[in-house]
Amino acid sequence: MCHFTQRSSTLSFPKICNIFWRFQHTSTSHLCSCSKTVSNEKYQDPFQLGRKDLKNLYEDIKKELLVSTAELKEMCDYYFDGKGKAFRPMIVVLMARACNIHHNNSREVQASQRSVAIIAEMIHTASLVHDDVIDDANSRRGKMTVNQIWGERKAVLAGDFILSAASVALARIGNTTIISVLTQVIEDLVRGEFLQLGSKENENERFAHYLEKTFKKTASLIANSCKAVSILGCPDPKVHEIAYQYGKNVGIAFQLIDDVLDFTSCADRLGKPTAADLKLGLATGPVLFACRQFPEMNAMIMRRFSKPGDVERARKYVLQSDGVQQTTYLAQRYCHEATREISKLRPSPEREALIQLTEMVLLRDK
Repeated sequence: MCHFTQRSSTLSFPKICNIFWRFQHTSTSHLCSCSKTVSNEKYQDPFQLGRKDLKNLYEDIKKELLVSTAELKEMCDYYFDGKGKAFRPMIVVLMARACNIHHNNSREVQASQRSVAIIAEMIHTASLVHDDVIDDANSRRGKMTVNQIWGERKAVLAGDFILSAASVALARIGNTTIISVLTQVIEDLVRGEFLQLGSKENENERFAHYLEKTFKKTASLIANSCKAVSILGCPDPKVHEIAYQYGKNVGIAFQLIDDVLDFTSCADRLGKPTAADLKLGLATGPVLFACRQFPEMNAMIMRRFSKPGDVERARKYVLQSDGVQQTTYLAQRYCHEATREISKLRPSPEREALIQLTEMVLLRDK
């Protein structure tokens, strides 16, 4: 499973569906039992465990955004209000500690590793600002978007500025390997956005296209940030690959659940409108699985749900199909693979917290 995004062109959609049909007959409790059996370490709440390393996270980000223009400062600070989940920085600091413990039993997060967590959140936020401009989004995290308040032109510039500040912070780490790893994230974000703007006629290619886009737009940031802190904390390339694979699989699962919530959650819980992807003309996992049962959706997918009534009909078909269930099974499979990878590290509370995070990804409702 961990190689889907790299080998997706050779794996047909019917084969993917077969895998998930078999997978759904595997007990979820059996999959999640890893966190109870891989070690005797006491259970730790991931967010409680990482809190110390993330103290003053947003204040430190604001220090990176030193600007003289009051309006630009206000725009840049808008999403760094401390009300976000800080999901990505949390994974990064937990991975840093898990790798440090694995290497030399050190439980301290290095300053450079914490910088990676800050940079990851800055890159993520800049991508949200740019995404909202491209999508002409009205709300994000329960409040109006930057582009709705200040306009598209200024929003683009604010996103660019946050990215530039993240690049300066990255250069300050002074490690060319880390610079190479994290700049790959920015390239993937752009390539992922271009993939999202396109579509495939062939049903098999369409699913591979979707998984590749999901990796580039969402999972690459988590995968490469985890890899970066592992490089800073441990010289073993095998550990770097473990960190990367964990981040990649968790990142893809996170987005798959996000795509499920677009059909099953309410706007108040999500902090953004539901059925947003359909309205943007995007065919996500639930739609692609539903298309197997309702082939008439193919025409709607190709015209990007642009005809009157398309969005409502497509949503109805998805909810009548097993699309939501199959996408959830797929997310479970990715989380199971993430757990399998991280379990290769030496037992520690941080490793167990990373396993627990995979379960939280599957159970989240916003």
